[in-house]
Amino acid sequence: MLMPKRVKRRRVHRGRMTGKCTKGNQIAYGEYGLMAMEPAWIKSNQIEAARIAMTRFIKRGGKVWIDIFPHKPITKKPADSRMGSGKGSVEYWVAVVKPGRIMFEMAGVDEAVAKEAMRLAAHKLPIKTKFVKKSDLENKAQGDEN
Repeated sequence: MLMPKRVKRRRVHRGRMTGKCTKGNQIAYGEYGLMAMEPAWIKSNQIEAARIAMTRFIKRGGKVWIDIFPHKPITKKPADSRMGSGKGSVEYWVAVVKPGRIMFEMAGVDEAVAKEAMRLAAHKLPIKTKFVKKSDLENKAQGDEN
């Protein structure tokens, strides 16, 4: 599973997931991407399951990039424990994803293969997603500037 090597603070506040994604909303490395359409916490094991689904389908052809990383620790108190006595221990790590975030990128395969691989990966994730192409996002950005 993905997790940070070391962190400054072991336990953090829950935070908020309001608004659209401002960073990481463009395809940086590949030709195709999988964009988040709603806010969520994506667990490290969900990221890994999506990665495996994609790489198995493309059969070692092309390249896959993971653009999200689980930096946020989520704590949980044990069952049958009384209230109080501090915050629980870290159970798992999540990546905070906002709408518009590119989560996975792919290059080196044709569009039909990339679309099917991303569809299989999207089934492993707890949110609605959208398959996007680099050319479409660049054209949209050009339209916004004019």
